[in-house]
Amino acid sequence: MPMLPEVAAMPRARWAERVPAHWRLPLLRLAGAWAALIALFWADWRDMAGQAWDSSTYNHILLIPPIIAWLVSQRLGAVSRLTPAGWWPGLVVFAGAAFLWMLGDFAGLSIARQLAVMVMLQGAFLALIGPRVATAMLFPLFYMLFLVPAGDELIPFLQTLTAKITMVLLGLSQVPATIDGVFITTPGGYFEVAEACSGVKFLIAMIAYGALVSNVCFRAWPRRAAFMALCVATPILANGVRAWGTIWIAGFRGIEFASSFDHIFYGWIFFAIVMGLVMLAGWKFFDRAIDDPMVDLEKVQNSQAVDRLETLRLGQNAALGVLAGLAALFVGWGAMANAMRAPVPAAIAAPNVPGWHMATDAARTQWVPLHTGADHRLILRYTDSGGSSVDVSYALYDAQMEGKEAGGFGQGALPMGSHWAWESSGPAFADGKSDVVQAPGPVHRLAVTRYRTGQLLTGSNAKLKLANIADRLLLRSRPTAVLILSAEEGQAVPAPDLIRHFEAAIGPVPEWMDRMAAVR
Repeated sequence: MPMLPEVAAMPRARWAERVPAHWRLPLLRLAGAWAALIALFWADWRDMAGQAWDSSTYNHILLIPPIIAWLVSQRLGAVSRLTPAGWWPGLVVFAGAAFLWMLGDFAGLSIARQLAVMVMLQGAFLALIGPRVATAMLFPLFYMLFLVPAGDELIPFLQTLTAKITMVLLGLSQVPATIDGVFITTPGGYFEVAEACSGVKFLIAMIAYGALVSNVCFRAWPRRAAFMALCVATPILANGVRAWGTIWIAGFRGIEFASSFDHIFYGWIFFAIVMGLVMLAGWKFFDRAIDDPMVDLEKVQNSQAVDRLETLRLGQNAALGVLAGLAALFVGWGAMANAMRAPVPAAIAAPNVPGWHMATDAARTQWVPLHTGADHRLILRYTDSGGSSVDVSYALYDAQMEGKEAGGFGQGALPMGSHWAWESSGPAFADGKSDVVQAPGPVHRLAVTRYRTGQLLTGSNAKLKLANIADRLLLRSRPTAVLILSAEEGQAVPAPDLIRHFEAAIGPVPEWMDRMAAVR
């Protein structure tokens, strides 16, 4: 028997009745705005979801949405008694986020784009719902930021810090050891504090967990700050203990046993114990009762500061229209900039260098810089009359964007995931970034990186990004080139002197780079 229309509509009507009348249209507007923003910036949301699903560093993000839903549910009773209102400063937040997204798109910085799309949702919430409700929902809104997969940028720093902590612990345990960058040599073997051993995944997960506990279990800000400091320091120190334990065990049972023990015990059990100890340390200082409301509704309703903010009202329909216009403006601007390509030659050739000849012999340890998305690239080896060699890596790009980033993370002289690791900064070179990298052996190599776009010659990735951003903002297309000069240590001439001799032979570096790019 078919269901009568009025009967079929009853559950929907009952559901609607549970939402206060003054909330129904604002919620529809907000839901529509969020759905449109997610659809418009779908590529960024897809990438964030992919990172959370595929990367063990960010698997904890999969727990963030249900946590946010729970946080919101704890506040619904109080928030339903507040009245949403349009607020024009929320449009300023949204515009700033949209501009950041465009800059991130221009610079090829996925983290900037992903942070921006999240702040756009927060800005839309402020613009459509207003400051009073936002005050009551402040922590869930803030916690949305943990949906952004960030932390890889900390890996080099954490690798170095873990290696230093390990050396201190090896000294205390009277294990003879020497350190070279992130490589540690002991009687038990030769060890590298690799990217996977940096501890970044546990650190960022612990920060997200600590923020949640600080809000739910503490009321006093000094206690919250102290607990957060504990959540930052403990995983870093624990990771140093993990690395030390692996090396110490290897001295008795061998590297293979230590490695398997590390993955099983330290990978699962050890950090669970550490997390439990952190909670135990904070437990007796919890000052929020289990039945305390998450929102002090009276304080929110009577706040004079919020009253003053709420005077900056704007009609919700008008706010919705301005949101749409701002999104269209920045997406359209970005699309025009992304369509630009600078002219580059059909091919580039290896130049002759006076006093040096092209060599065919290979380096002791393979070194292949990464230049993803380059339109042209050359990897050359030049040898002087004394038999000493300099390696040259040159790449030319017609544009800078996602997948075509001259100075992107893991690009250049130290490709992420390779057997090379950063050891230290090298000696100073004019307009260049100098790094000493190391491969197992150990093999040491000096690499000097320079970027060229327009009149700019720099070794600073930040300066390159700013120049690229300026070009895109002005809808100006110019090619970008990367030159890396590198030499292995252990040759007849020290690596820094070899590179300086080579630079003297090629003449002014910017002109040499321009000739290869056929832009001068």
